[in-house]
Amino acid sequence: MASFDIVCEINIQELNNAIDQARKEIKSRYDFRDSNCEIDFDKKKPALNVTADDEYKMQTTIDILLTKLIKRSVPVKSLVFGKTESSGRLQKKEITIQQGLSKEQCKIIQIFIKSSKLKVQTQTQNDSVRVSSKKKDDLQIIISSLKKKRF
Repeated sequence: MASFDIVCEINIQELNNAIDQARKEIKSRYDFRDSNCEIDFDKKKPALNVTADDEYKMQTTIDILLTKLIKRSVPVKSLVFGKTESSGRLQKKEITIQQGLSKEQCKIIQIFIKSSKLKVQTQTQNDSVRVSSKKKDDLQIIISSLKKKRF
């Protein structure tokens, strides 16, 4: 019997490397000279705290960060963007990093798999979903349909 797990995990080392590259690019860019744009990584939550002078620099900083994350194959779908908070001259945004699947997401994935009418079994395990079947072809069909759908 073959099986695979559906999990939402990020390689923390690649995330750190992408953040370092984004910081270097922000420091070297002319339009960010004398600005207070920063990207801080809180490993306890895990979350990214982005600080910028204005809305334009905030969006540019986030774009630079996303570009570096994509180049290092870090899935940006697992980033949950919070609201932008203004405090005086600075704007702050917290981007939480989702590690693992919530119970609601596991249920949605299981319902989607069961609607495919293939002979596969699903099982929730803490923050992941295990899909197993006797036929590898059924599992490959499930994998390709899951990649097309956004959860």
